[in-house]
Amino acid sequence: MAHAKAEGYIGTHGGTHGGEGLRVVKTTQALQTPVLVLNASYEPINICGARRALVLVLKGVARTEEEQGLELHSARVRMAMPSVIRLLEYRRIPHQTRALSRKNILLRDRNTCQYCGVILPSAELTLDHVIPRSRGGLSTWENLVAACHACNRRKGNHLLHEQEHMRLQREPRPFTLHTSRHIMRMIGHSDSKWRKYLYY
Repeated sequence: MAHAKAEGYIGTHGGTHGGEGLRVVKTTQALQTPVLVLNASYEPINICGARRALVLVLKGVARTEEEQGLELHSARVRMAMPSVIRLLEYRRIPHQTRALSRKNILLRDRNTCQYCGVILPSAELTLDHVIPRSRGGLSTWENLVAACHACNRRKGNHLLHEQEHMRLQREPRPFTLHTSRHIMRMIGHSDSKWRKYLYY
């Protein structure tokens, strides 16, 4: 269902829709924008992409609480793009470290290369082992960071102290619910629609 919608276009509320929307490339970018996810109790519990948020709303798992001001159009569907969604059934969220995954590493590092500080879309970032696997490095929260392709190639199979003028922006740590809420608040500073939900 989500794949079919991606073939439509994005238009602004209140505008005419005779082809003035943004075509497929721009639609893909819009579907990757962050959406705040609330529990049924209105407690902020996650951030997901707009595509995932739309799927949850269409499946009846969540409802849109705040909109982005854009509409998604396809042959059969016309929907407001969500900025904040709320789950309709309460989910118990254990206060523990999140699953180790590429998505969560990039979210923890805020899509920022941890060596040069450039901010990039997820598709243009890689994961780097601070201590290379060939030198005994493990795939752990403390040894995986987001890196741009240029820094990843430059670092190669070396340890950081072997590379001149190359160091980490911050020490990598496990991604907990506390970390996630900190990131939510940072995004919420520039998004007034998020701000009123970020009191936890």
